[in-house]
Amino acid sequence: MKRIRVALSADFEKPDGSPAFPSFDLSPLDENPAIDWAFIPVTDGRIAAEDVKGFDALILLAAVFDADSFPGDGQLSLIARFGVGYDTVDVAACDANDVALVITPSGVRRPVAVAILTYIFALSGRLLIKDKLTRGGPDGWAGRGAHMGQGLVGLTLASVGIGNIGAEMFTLAAPFDLKFIAHDPYADPATAQSLGVELVDLDEVFTRGDFVTVNCPLTDETEGLVNAHRLGQMKSTAFLINTARGPIVDEQALISALQRGQIAGAGLDVFEMEPSSTDNPLNGMENVILTPHSLCWTDQCFANIGAADIRAVEDVLSGKVPEGVVNRAILDNQNWREKLTGLRS
Repeated sequence: MKRIRVALSADFEKPDGSPAFPSFDLSPLDENPAIDWAFIPVTDGRIAAEDVKGFDALILLAAVFDADSFPGDGQLSLIARFGVGYDTVDVAACDANDVALVITPSGVRRPVAVAILTYIFALSGRLLIKDKLTRGGPDGWAGRGAHMGQGLVGLTLASVGIGNIGAEMFTLAAPFDLKFIAHDPYADPATAQSLGVELVDLDEVFTRGDFVTVNCPLTDETEGLVNAHRLGQMKSTAFLINTARGPIVDEQALISALQRGQIAGAGLDVFEMEPSSTDNPLNGMENVILTPHSLCWTDQCFANIGAADIRAVEDVLSGKVPEGVVNRAILDNQNWREKLTGLRS
């Protein structure tokens, strides 16, 4: 039986050797007689070419995999990212080295959509302020009338992007009688119609949205997309929610908009620089909810992401095209197809 070698980036382990995410079940790798697997080092935050040499597939957590990470042996055929963001991977270099890059939309679709709704409910209900009032005893309770929440019926939920997560967000929000709008140049109109989503231009997302949510990947085109101009288009009563990638939002422009009362508040799970600094002005704002790029992290989320990555490895092992391929042109790449044939033989 032909065996393939699978690498996992070492950040899946804690320094003491225990699993960083116990809900990521590695037993399918152990139980598959056709797979040998091992952890490989993360050096200065990236994967080095010499460490991935001789492996057929890599399951990658947070480390950078750049053009210099590809070994010269040409054996690597798959990089399976743990999640849906792939800004740490050089996609063009994957194409040049005949490597498929896979993400796991099925694993994060529901958890991230739930995280977005968590922000909507918490921001509209003034949850953090009311928590603080309660902890202040009678004096805090006496001030509760000044922090009235906002009902959702008839408000507009707007999204930049209507891919897997955006679509799931609208599906979960359906019972709350919001209006739905979205901008996505790649959207399927039939899918949008089935979700009750009106497709609009980008300006309308910001001018009409009561909750403007960011649900697009970080690319050269989307970096800084939510800038001072677009924040200035928002209603003074509107909230911005970003669970995608920090650099999509111009953070200084957002801070300025919040300080001036240009928008009502924000829910941020991602930042331009991560970890964010202790002196970030966002930390002191009562109308902003901040979470450390982990609001969607649950045992179920990580179990599903890990299972999706392992399925991708097993698909490649059997010569199948895995789900969630980012660089779709690779599917017609003869060199990559020959790699799959070689793995199957």
